[in-house]
Amino acid sequence: MDIVTLLFRQNLIMFLYLFIGYILYKKKVITASGSGEIGKLLLHVIMPAAIIKSYIKEFSPEMFSGFLMSFGAALGALLLSMLVSTLVFRGRSAVRRFGAAFSNAGFIGIPLVQMTLGEEAVFYVASYVAVLNILQWTYGVFIITRDKTQISLRKIVTNPIAVSLAAGLLLFFLPVRLPETVTGIVGTLASMNGPLAMIVLGAYLAQVPSGELFTDKLTYLCAAVRLLLIPVLTLGCLILVPDGYETVRLAVLLAAAAPVGSNVAIFAQIYHKEYTDAVKDVCLSTVFSILTMPLVIGLANYIW
Repeated sequence: MDIVTLLFRQNLIMFLYLFIGYILYKKKVITASGSGEIGKLLLHVIMPAAIIKSYIKEFSPEMFSGFLMSFGAALGALLLSMLVSTLVFRGRSAVRRFGAAFSNAGFIGIPLVQMTLGEEAVFYVASYVAVLNILQWTYGVFIITRDKTQISLRKIVTNPIAVSLAAGLLLFFLPVRLPETVTGIVGTLASMNGPLAMIVLGAYLAQVPSGELFTDKLTYLCAAVRLLLIPVLTLGCLILVPDGYETVRLAVLLAAAAPVGSNVAIFAQIYHKEYTDAVKDVCLSTVFSILTMPLVIGLANYIW
């Protein structure tokens, strides 16, 4: 089965999880506050476990070389996405500028990379997730608030993703083997990332009136920039990644092609910005990504 077909199949599975979350909210099994609590669980426990799991590997020069390449590619891809979102949304909407710049690489990118490219690729996409989170808590906070004093080094250092990356790198570099029970627990938590993330997004989707979701022109523009313009430009730039790092290329491209990150809704709520617009951007782009992500990967296969 080629990667485009496999990705489309996995996207359909993710969509089914999203539909489950939608139904659970409509049936009042999950409440708005409940979905928020699950989101916190994902951010503080499950996604860090997924990152740590990806680094529980025996050190090798080849893996280290791939890590450095993925880190550089991730930084370049994210700088490109921030530039594009600024050019499109400056003076229009800070929430859309944030949403278009930062994908849902953690909640959607990691499980899709794992299911389509394997565990080795998660090792590489973790770099993207770490860089993304650092930029969200610096550049992202600034464009939302326009206040440099809101940027806190303590928040960056204590961010669960930054902590899990540091822990994972220590496990990778040091000749330490964790007990099988511990690795089993970490693996089980990591496997919950995709299903729970999509169930939460389904609950978010259920909170938005369908009329509002499909009638906002800026929501469509944000989705187009996040799902098509930025991934295609990123695809072109990733040609610069040397041969022999094909898995790194695909992992970074999948992360860059993911829909609007759910953190934009969290940040909008924290800083009293357009929370409803943020939720619409997350939900509409997530629905469309079922089709756009396989298209982008198919184009990459044709060009590369």
